Amino acid sequence: MSDLSAPLPLPVQWSVHLARDRRRSEHTVRAYRATAERLLAFLGTHWGAELDRAALSRVTAGDLRAYLAHRRGNGLSNASAARELSAVRGFLDWAGGVGAAPRMKGPRVKKGVPRPISPDEAVALATDVMEESDEPWVAARDWAVLLLLYGAGLRIGEALGLTGAVLPLGETLRVTGKRDRTRIVPLLPPVRAAIEDYAARVPWPMTRDAPLFRGVRGGALDGGIVRTRVRAARARLGLSERTTPHALRHSFATHLLGRGADLRALQELLGHASLSSTQVYTGVDAAHLLDVYRAAHPRG
Repeated sequence: MSDLSAPLPLPVQWSVHLARDRRRSEHTVRAYRATAERLLAFLGTHWGAELDRAALSRVTAGDLRAYLAHRRGNGLSNASAARELSAVRGFLDWAGGVGAAPRMKGPRVKKGVPRPISPDEAVALATDVMEESDEPWVAARDWAVLLLLYGAGLRIGEALGLTGAVLPLGETLRVTGKRDRTRIVPLLPPVRAAIEDYAARVPWPMTRDAPLFRGVRGGALDGGIVRTRVRAARARLGLSERTTPHALRHSFATHLLGRGADLRALQELLGHASLSSTQVYTGVDAAHLLDVYRAAHPRG
């Protein structure tokens, strides 16, 4: 018979902590637990010994580099490897106390021709920013803001200018942009769910005239806070310095064009006064982009 009094495996204990104390999403908990299990399995083979909390305190930067090299051998991309390292650091800090994880630079994404953030990088960035907060409602706020920029193509000022009047949310959102021009943008279900989750957690009344996104003291969230958090996350993930909140809007536009979106419709979604603004904004000639996409994509 199994010993019911035996302690749970460390990855399971960590997943309980993430779910109960850090209020992380089910997806995050599952992914981070899997990372911890992979790390322990690798170190067990690497060291030839079973691991406990005391053993984890002896993990070095060299051990982590060996682990990442092992994972990269399985086809892990730079962005995914950086994300894996972030999860490993969190696990080691939990097991041995804050600062227990050895410091080392994560994998970096090659710099070169400016390019939009990939969907994986956009989600990794938003997730990393969210998980740096110990306050559940602040984590939910950061996740919602960044998903709104990437999923609806809003400018940071437009997102932070929203008020409680947008609630309850529907399938679209009315946005006030430059020169007080208003437009309607669709809300994807994950974006809508993120905003609703934040609104349910924020500790201040959500009146019609109050800012939707609040700072920690209850006032309107400052764009500088968002930019600072994105800057720190991109450093942890090894992403390009061009990875800014505005780059999420840029990616929204480029990804839609790359999937054959009509340029006029995109102009409306972005709130541009002229079509030429939309073409300049994407940084490429739209017709050329579609030609390349149709020639290169297997389903083009």
